Amino acid sequence: MLIELNKTFLRKEMEKVNPDPASFLIFEEKSNIIPIKFLKILSPGVNILKQEMLSLGGDAVVHRNAVDCKVIESDVILLGTRKHYKILSQKLKTMPYFGLALVGEELDDYLKKKKISFIKSQWGRELIFNKTLTMGVINITPNSFFPLSRKESVSEALKTATEMIKSGVDIIDVGGLSTRPGSLSVSLEEEMKRILPVIKSIRRSFPQVPISVDTYRSEVAKRALDIGVDIVNDISGLSFDKDLTKVISDTKAPLILMHIKGTPENMQKNPHYKDVVKEIIEYFQHKISYAVSKGIEENKIIIDPGIGFGKRYQDNLEIFAKLESLKTLHHPILVGASRKGFIGTALNDIPVEDRLEGTLAITSLCVIKGVDIVRVHDVKENVRIIKMLEAIKCQNVISPSEAT
Repeated sequence: MLIELNKTFLRKEMEKVNPDPASFLIFEEKSNIIPIKFLKILSPGVNILKQEMLSLGGDAVVHRNAVDCKVIESDVILLGTRKHYKILSQKLKTMPYFGLALVGEELDDYLKKKKISFIKSQWGRELIFNKTLTMGVINITPNSFFPLSRKESVSEALKTATEMIKSGVDIIDVGGLSTRPGSLSVSLEEEMKRILPVIKSIRRSFPQVPISVDTYRSEVAKRALDIGVDIVNDISGLSFDKDLTKVISDTKAPLILMHIKGTPENMQKNPHYKDVVKEIIEYFQHKISYAVSKGIEENKIIIDPGIGFGKRYQDNLEIFAKLESLKTLHHPILVGASRKGFIGTALNDIPVEDRLEGTLAITSLCVIKGVDIVRVHDVKENVRIIKMLEAIKCQNVISPSEAT
């Protein structure tokens, strides 16, 4: 009898075979091929990489004309395990030619760096990334794209927050400025008038729940942080207000750094990418470096690929198909796709009111792919989807008889 195994459950299956427990990690590393792509390596270096990988038992995908150097350079996809890459990185770091030492250093850094397991806000409240967390949206705006998410008073917003907490929300995200495609800004005074009383009310009623403020304005962020907000959720990626970096640096607040192309007013006017995921990763590398240079703590940065923010329909789908690539950055990942337009397009142009099932499908994909936070309007339904999938995922840790 032969059974093909799911690698997720390899450790549980090994326990049934009963080998020496000290060998588990060795076998797990050998079982997991990690495709890694390097860009624009000189052709002589490409051939060395190929031969080194073959000698280790791995392989490398290279340009067909790299072998005889008919092209100057080539991208390279390495196919190996962590064990292969550990050996390869050490070898490459001793090779001061064709840029291979730098490749070795980059590979070594990638292997050593690990995603943080939790973030603590300046108020001491924690986000623990041992499952997919749910961020509930409260919009204190008259024009957010989903009408049912609009709250017109403090009491209405507090009622919604109460329902979210009863449903198991992990974070509440409060915003007073619509960023739907084509939307225009409102005054600083109006944004603060909308959100600060709501934040005060939620914080007074629920002192333990983490709250994020959805703003790109430094003054709004500062006032919100002063009255108990934990996280700044900046859709601009630190691009719209140069003083926001100082506010976050001074307060040591966690930051959600989002990818956007353009502004909410113009972002959907013919956006174009040659390689959307590659360009998003390059954007984050630059933005994270910039943030750290301004005193923001790197281990408090969460990244958001910005679904629908300067993205075409096919760009949004490609991001979801390749979500694992964002893990290259070793930062917690947030996805905000709830009821957005690409879901309507995929489901025969259905209106925003009918996009719950499509949203739940995206949430399910995010849980399966290990996304850390999903930002949603419908908390109860999304929490239940996550709980069900997390229960299944836990089976690689505990046996059914141990489950409660």
